[in-house]
Amino acid sequence: MTASAAGRLRLATLRTAPGATVAVRLDDDVAVETGHADVGALLADASWRELAAGADGPRHVLAELAPTAWAPPVLRPSKIVCVGLNYRNHILEMGRELPAHPTLFAKFAEALIGPYDPIVLPAHAGDAVDWEGEVAVVLGAPARRLDEEAAARAIAGYAVLDDVTMRDYQYRTPQWLQGKTFEATTPFGPWVTVRPEDGPDPLAGELCTAVGDEEVQRTDVADMVFGPAALVAYVSQVVTLNPGDVIATGTPGGVGHARRPARYLRPGDVLTTSVTGLGELRNDVRAEA
Repeated sequence: MTASAAGRLRLATLRTAPGATVAVRLDDDVAVETGHADVGALLADASWRELAAGADGPRHVLAELAPTAWAPPVLRPSKIVCVGLNYRNHILEMGRELPAHPTLFAKFAEALIGPYDPIVLPAHAGDAVDWEGEVAVVLGAPARRLDEEAAARAIAGYAVLDDVTMRDYQYRTPQWLQGKTFEATTPFGPWVTVRPEDGPDPLAGELCTAVGDEEVQRTDVADMVFGPAALVAYVSQVVTLNPGDVIATGTPGGVGHARRPARYLRPGDVLTTSVTGLGELRNDVRAEA
């Protein structure tokens, strides 16, 4: 769980005691507290970049942190907007045409878990629980009716998310939400890699998902039909996005539901989701007690 990567500013949220969390800046080997309860609270301050860079609070040695110490970076975003069918290869594997506009649905904050928390399969959810590795866009400023240039400036940074999906519930009706927001099933993190105001965007390279030792998804993030700035601009025409809000940008090809025969998550599996430069989620899959 090293945080160093070419000097990028990275922000995370740590659990320090039952019910207590702190936002931290990740340095090479320590996490430095910023004085905020989570990254969402930090981003709510318009001076969050300066506050994060200058933070000098208590320190936590990264090598000594238990996996359970890592919380979702933003604990309760006011909105989690998800995008369906946004990678060309996934659209084709699902037998659909490229969309003219983003397909949007929602997820609620109760769905989020930490980057190393277990995914517990609800007993009533059915046997078709699928993986969907994704890039998460985290807002750093209010966004309302923005063009793409302004939308890009409103992005705080990026994280990794897996939109674990209950396919049985998803396809009960034409509306997907019921299969997408089961409580405590969506790993998110491990940190937010900040998009610099000047310099190259850190979002580049590949998204990879593995179940156990088997790689099931690997795609260049450039295969997105609608990129992060386009998505922020589009959603901002509908509703105001607030600092800390999350857009899950869609999954590439390789989901279990599209395989023949289909394959789904089972107790004992380990789901690993990573994006070049953004970190890795690693989640044990367990049956509900």
